[in-house]
Amino acid sequence: MKQRTQRKGIWGLLAGISLGVAAMATARDADLTRLQCGNLIYAGNKSSVCFSDKFLSDVERQTSLKVGKNFCPVRLDADGLFDYPFCVFSGNDSFTLTQKERENLRKYLSNGGFLLASPGCSDEKWDEAFRKEMRLCFPDNRLAKIPMSHPLFSVVNRLSRLVDKHGSPVMLEGLEMNGRLVVIYSKEGLNDVAHAEGCCCCGGNEIADPAKVNVNIFTYALLY
Repeated sequence: MKQRTQRKGIWGLLAGISLGVAAMATARDADLTRLQCGNLIYAGNKSSVCFSDKFLSDVERQTSLKVGKNFCPVRLDADGLFDYPFCVFSGNDSFTLTQKERENLRKYLSNGGFLLASPGCSDEKWDEAFRKEMRLCFPDNRLAKIPMSHPLFSVVNRLSRLVDKHGSPVMLEGLEMNGRLVVIYSKEGLNDVAHAEGCCCCGGNEIADPAKVNVNIFTYALLY
């Protein structure tokens, strides 16, 4: 993945155009003419089984981006990570990343990659582990709340407020590097479990209309 100063320089390519590093992807069965979203495998064999990929189809329907409609499993410690401009990072229970995974994550995010992170079922243990790993990986950068005035919330769907499934107001958090967002995190959850096939998760306190939020996050990540 090549270094860049603006997201549009590498990742922000529109309909029908191969995507820089993604054009060299080796992911099995991936359509290399489309933007692919990775689903991280980390800390051994932990990964998300309850994060819906429905929002990817919504992105293609609502924008001019050509997007693969299914997640591609990718190991956080593998070179294949750099074939994906956007990855989801989710799961349950506590975890600890290996040193190789931390190094890969730092390199990935500092060279154009983007991470959407969200615990399954608002899992507090996962939330605690995620925050710890972010501090270890990025000691000079901190997660901070993203104001609703941010362009993220109007890039496709106009979102004036976010609430959890109980109606309580919530906010997303983001981590910036070199003046750009590289991580967006919701401790309540954006997994959209109602549309996750084979998932029996209750969703916890996940954010209402998560697919709309995820459409905005994906589009913002690729175009800004």
